[in-house]
Amino acid sequence: MPSPGREKRWTASSVPNWRRPARGPAERIDLLDASCGIGTQAIGLAMRDYDVTATDISSKSIERAKREAEAFGVSIRFGAANFRTLERNVPGTFQVVLSTDNAIPHLLTDEDLHRACRNLHAKLKDGGLLVITIRDYDELVAEKQRATPPRVMDEGKRIVFQKWDWSGDGKTYVAHQFILRENDGNWTVQENSTPYRALLRAELSSMLEAAGFRDIKWLMPDESGYYQPVVTARR
Repeated sequence: MPSPGREKRWTASSVPNWRRPARGPAERIDLLDASCGIGTQAIGLAMRDYDVTATDISSKSIERAKREAEAFGVSIRFGAANFRTLERNVPGTFQVVLSTDNAIPHLLTDEDLHRACRNLHAKLKDGGLLVITIRDYDELVAEKQRATPPRVMDEGKRIVFQKWDWSGDGKTYVAHQFILRENDGNWTVQENSTPYRALLRAELSSMLEAAGFRDIKWLMPDESGYYQPVVTARR
């Protein structure tokens, strides 16, 4: 889900691999954004003429995404669902299923991740494409990153950064997001905390294979142009 404290965001429509020629209505690619947040990727793809269904576990984010889609003048089907219940809560199957911006590592246990992978598999048509992006945990686990650099925005009136508290075994961490705002010379601090699993690429690949995916490939940022590692797989 989008957050002002995260790394620099790119939209799917800004990545060269997502661009494609205009197609007629009968040729539109149907796509499920399974962690749409406030709609950053879903809206960008709808503007590229994808036929988009977008879901998120947060009903508040869905309501914001609806307003954003209306403002951009695009038609998207929205609904509340999480990775573990897609098969039950989202009708139909899709040519592409998408989850970006490190959403999958919100699932902390092997059981939940395996269940999510099975549900993602169930939502794809035969031969359909899965696209997931996560942080580069192979590198982050080795470094044990403790914080993100502060980002100064709104002409210096808002400062955002994260502090990461790692578990003893290095398999999970809690990201504390701090937002400092200045108003008439007075500063306020808002803090939100979210646990994540430091999901290694080999772990996710193994879970996708166990769920029935094939042709699993990883693309790093210097190859894909996207700011996080991207994994693709076929049903």
